[in-house]
Amino acid sequence: MNNNDPLFSVHGKVVVITGGNGVLCSAMARALAERGAKVGILGRNPEKTQAVVNDIQASGGEALPFIADVTHRAELEQARDQVLAVWGQIDVLINGAGGNMPGANIQPHQNVFDDLDFGQFQQVMGLNLDGTVLPSLVFGKVMAAQGRGGSIINISSMAANRAITRIMGYSAAKAAVDAFTRWLAVEIATKLGENIRVNAIAPGFFVTEQNRALLTQPDGSPTERGATVLRNTPVGRFGEPEELVGTCIWLCSDASRFVTGTIIPVDGGFSAWSGV
Repeated sequence: MNNNDPLFSVHGKVVVITGGNGVLCSAMARALAERGAKVGILGRNPEKTQAVVNDIQASGGEALPFIADVTHRAELEQARDQVLAVWGQIDVLINGAGGNMPGANIQPHQNVFDDLDFGQFQQVMGLNLDGTVLPSLVFGKVMAAQGRGGSIINISSMAANRAITRIMGYSAAKAAVDAFTRWLAVEIATKLGENIRVNAIAPGFFVTEQNRALLTQPDGSPTERGATVLRNTPVGRFGEPEELVGTCIWLCSDASRFVTGTIIPVDGGFSAWSGV
């Protein structure tokens, strides 16, 4: 990707990234800021959110923290108003907030009928699905009103379209995110025109703070589950956060202006291989 190619330019765009203080989304935030975007890091944890902003600013980029819970509409609306007060527009929303909870998983020794914590299952659904729908409504309304178009990028997962053991709640939530992505893309395009696009990135297996102990040993070697993942990933390794950047920049820019309603895997071939 040529950073000077105007087709791929994100210079001057205002990008709001929910969950922007996480490993994957902070990598995207840094890359966007390096290319001249104004980046709003939206998260629940003030310290972690400010740390990403400080890192971007230290590198010469423009970024600001916005503290909100993605499942609380009033907090999102307050953050939206703060973004508009500073930058006057919103061009891109990246819905990166999400996560899992132990009770929404089914371990090898457990029985789904007896051991699923339905309360935690609902919380995982709320964080991942509601936490994608609500920001899309709140920030997408601005994109529709301002008449300059925009791009909504949801973060999906390999768990959305293939059965991956244990992670029942997360899988169901990300599958719902995929369905919502397609639905909203069609709804917007058919009623508001082509200028607002909705797509999703589906990362393969990347080592983050949430899954590090599940995938890797303290010395960095794979656990039994990590080794299983690697055997089923044709390139034979975990992804690096920076490897999401190219797809992210493309979806933010005019280079993807005829792309909407897609779920794009960045997974080292995991979704393509049968394992045979």
